[in-house]
Amino acid sequence: MRVTGEAVNVSAMRVGYRPGGDDDLEPDWLSGDPIWLDLFERWLAEAVEAAVPEPNAMVVATVGADGAPATRTVLCKAVDERGIVFYTNFGSGKGHHLAERPVASATFPWIAMERQVHVRGPVVRVARDETQAYWDSRPRGSRLGAVASDQSRPIDSRDALRRRAEEVEQRFGASDDDGPVPLPDGWGGFRIEPASVEFWQGRANRLHNRVLATRTDDGWTVARLQP
Repeated sequence: MRVTGEAVNVSAMRVGYRPGGDDDLEPDWLSGDPIWLDLFERWLAEAVEAAVPEPNAMVVATVGADGAPATRTVLCKAVDERGIVFYTNFGSGKGHHLAERPVASATFPWIAMERQVHVRGPVVRVARDETQAYWDSRPRGSRLGAVASDQSRPIDSRDALRRRAEEVEQRFGASDDDGPVPLPDGWGGFRIEPASVEFWQGRANRLHNRVLATRTDDGWTVARLQP
């Protein structure tokens, strides 16, 4: 790896995590129904309070029909007892993957706080009325951009993308006073319905804390994992 022409010794990069103490993650921190939700919401709120950049950013992994995995960073736009929601163009790479194999994982990398959360499970589409409510809450520019972009498909140039955006703006108007921007048929939300949720907390000497909640037919089980 090189930065400004100089080699960087990646193997020598190390971070010293805190030794721990009274704030060590324990399995009994998980409670409620579903058992993962209260702690997740607390950690998310603490990431917001700590001014972690884009605390709702998560790395979503999907698998296509060929079995090859793909990851990308997206924004979580809803969290409740049903799961974790994000929105996208259904024709995007992840949209195609989820149509073929409706399962996904998502990682919230709150590295600055020495915390991560991993969510894994089946995926379902968000109801159209719920998608419409979210679409209407978005800035107008974001709605216009979503209409202009055939997400994940090739385009000749940046100028070509700008021209498409300008055409959409001329069609619907740049101001909210110009009327609504219709929700595209091929755009909407996906919800990861957690089958497992792992909470990770960095600790010294790589003796990290890992607590895994797993959904079963009889409810949820919680276990501590070795780092």
